Amino acid sequence: MTGRGFLGIVETDYQKTGEGRDVMSITFEQESGIFYLETKESSYQIQVDEYGYLLHLYYGKKVVGRMDDLLTYYDRGFSGNPWEAGNRRDYSLDALPQEFPVQGGGGDYRSPALRVRSQKGIYGCCLKYRDHRILPGKYSIKGLPAVYASQDEAETLQICLEDPVAGIRAELLYGVLPERDLITRSVRLSNFGQERIHLEKVASACLDFAAANYELLSFYGRHAMERNWQRSPVNHGSFVIGSTRGTSSHQYNPLLILADPDTTEDFGNCYALSYVYSGGFQAEAQKDQYGQVRLLMGLSEDQFCYPLEPGETFAAPEVILTYSGDGLNRLSQKLHTGIRRHICRGKYRDGQRPILLNSWEASYFHYDGETICRLAGQARELGIDMVVLDDGWFGRREDDNSSLGDWYFNEGKMGMSLECLSQRLHDLGVKFGIWVEPEMVSEDSDLYRAHPDWVLAVPQRGPVRSRNQLVLDFSRREVTDDIYQRICDVLERGKVEYVKWDMNRSLYEAFSAGTKEPGRVLYDYMLGVYDFLERLTRRFPDLLVEGCSGGGGRFDAGMLYYAPQIWCSDNTDAVDRVRIQYGTSFGYPACAVGAHVSAVPNHQTGRVVSLHTRGIVAMAGTFGYELDPALLSEKEKEEIRQQVKTARTYGRLIREGLYYRLTNPFTDGVGAWAFVSEDGSEALFQAVLLEMHGNMTVSYVRLRGLKSDAWYREESAGRRYHGSALMAAGIPIPANLGEYGAMQLYFKEIKT
Repeated sequence: MTGRGFLGIVETDYQKTGEGRDVMSITFEQESGIFYLETKESSYQIQVDEYGYLLHLYYGKKVVGRMDDLLTYYDRGFSGNPWEAGNRRDYSLDALPQEFPVQGGGGDYRSPALRVRSQKGIYGCCLKYRDHRILPGKYSIKGLPAVYASQDEAETLQICLEDPVAGIRAELLYGVLPERDLITRSVRLSNFGQERIHLEKVASACLDFAAANYELLSFYGRHAMERNWQRSPVNHGSFVIGSTRGTSSHQYNPLLILADPDTTEDFGNCYALSYVYSGGFQAEAQKDQYGQVRLLMGLSEDQFCYPLEPGETFAAPEVILTYSGDGLNRLSQKLHTGIRRHICRGKYRDGQRPILLNSWEASYFHYDGETICRLAGQARELGIDMVVLDDGWFGRREDDNSSLGDWYFNEGKMGMSLECLSQRLHDLGVKFGIWVEPEMVSEDSDLYRAHPDWVLAVPQRGPVRSRNQLVLDFSRREVTDDIYQRICDVLERGKVEYVKWDMNRSLYEAFSAGTKEPGRVLYDYMLGVYDFLERLTRRFPDLLVEGCSGGGGRFDAGMLYYAPQIWCSDNTDAVDRVRIQYGTSFGYPACAVGAHVSAVPNHQTGRVVSLHTRGIVAMAGTFGYELDPALLSEKEKEEIRQQVKTARTYGRLIREGLYYRLTNPFTDGVGAWAFVSEDGSEALFQAVLLEMHGNMTVSYVRLRGLKSDAWYREESAGRRYHGSALMAAGIPIPANLGEYGAMQLYFKEIKT
């Protein structure tokens, strides 16, 4: 072992020799105290300075050499100087870029990543470097979803910071996937003192940037209109988004993008932070007095005050970082590939998803077993793979006012047993899926009458209702065990192949009748949800789980670890979906986007859009149907058969191809996008006309990602195009498509 002065920087034999290392993405320079994290297209540098503080030097385009010359030292008025700096008034953490800033840690008044309160009520700690390790492979986080990778795909850096006075140790975790251009960050916090401490704020990632002008992209919304796109300058002060609802929420998505002002889809520098967590979160962008920008992403501070007893450790959720010097499209593609290959798991990670018909908009609560069997027969005639039995099959559920928690099959309503229904569907040649809402309970239910203390509620006060339902306390193991067994019994008896896991209200009261302190309940609740899902997917490895929370209220990388697809929105209107799916595409791959063709007039907006357009929009996701085929004409049924064939034909390209946003449907009259194979040999172009005016003008949309020296044949017309022409001049969107008209073109490279 070797050291560097009093700081005790150590290297293991593995680090010094590189023996057995297939990936050399992390190196340490002992003389300067600099860590170099390298991916294919980016560099990330950290320095342990002479006082033991951990400074952030650089993150961005790949560079050669050390970047500590970017640090500047001046006498900053009204900015504190840490004790260790002695009489140096030019050294202030209030102006230096830091890797993990803490409240009370040497005089930084900016927003911290960590806020700690001691048992005596003292706020703050002072974390300094103790040691580090560089390990092959990617770290994991017990009880939490995280990026995974093989040992030859990733490396891990562990940097240990410590405050011996406060008895706090922070282990900063960095995972580097060089070929994917991904860097992940998390932190483990340990109490090695003699007294209890409370964590009041924990951000897993912090990025400090020297003075520069940046713009921030964030994604806001509401139920049935999620992930609207907005872009604004990072001004002096703090811009904060987040969720206090116990879920990542419809209102804000846990994704931030920082970009140069001139960054476009195909040009410029940009950075993404994606939170691998499905509960409350907080993301901040702060421009300080010196024009420096700090980005933070972590847990919501609302109702969070996590106690750590001596000897206990707290694991924070992970943040995925990536950088692009080639614009927003490339940034999104890196996130897409990372999530698809290193977050999503299981049988359906890379395989074709079943095309399904959901019973909800076909019949709502008004059905029986024969209704579902008729749906299955019609689905089979249309070439659809699966029928999903949505809400209403359990307890005494005739509307949304009762029976949540009573997960037993209602044979009286259905007119047959669960086993009989499943067998009849399978005999018809279709798969069988069901809807569940495990985290919720109705007051009018056998479960609530037996266990009224199993809900999150403040004692002696009437609970806050939403959709006339309450939230089960998933922070308690006895609660999750009971629900888990009930759900598993249904899945086994019904030979169920798909589950739509819904969650139809926000959390409000964070009080548990168990022994837990209120400040830890929401976090432990999320751990309970993850544990339930982990057990479920291990017990049923062939089960396809689709996440849902009133549609897109829990659409995040954390949920995709267990459910490789998420119902994108309860709004199935094709025109609204163009915008919803546009915003979603900035951080999430199309194969994760639950998208269906529904009936018209649309049940959410009343809009009438052609079946052709509805099919093209839904095909930019997992694809399925939300309607009653019995109400369709023979012409419409034949169109659906063709849509199903088309979805299967292009399924792999949609699932694995590079996604390009070709227009902005929030500002342009056309919504257009394309899926292009990685080698540029084929492309699927899709567009929807969003505006119609008198004497309509023609819009031209330029493709991206093709070979500039290749010829392509367009499948439907057989016409030849040169790649350079398609990317330079584009394709005209005919005005005669009509209101909300759509087009889909497939281009294949001509090899001879």
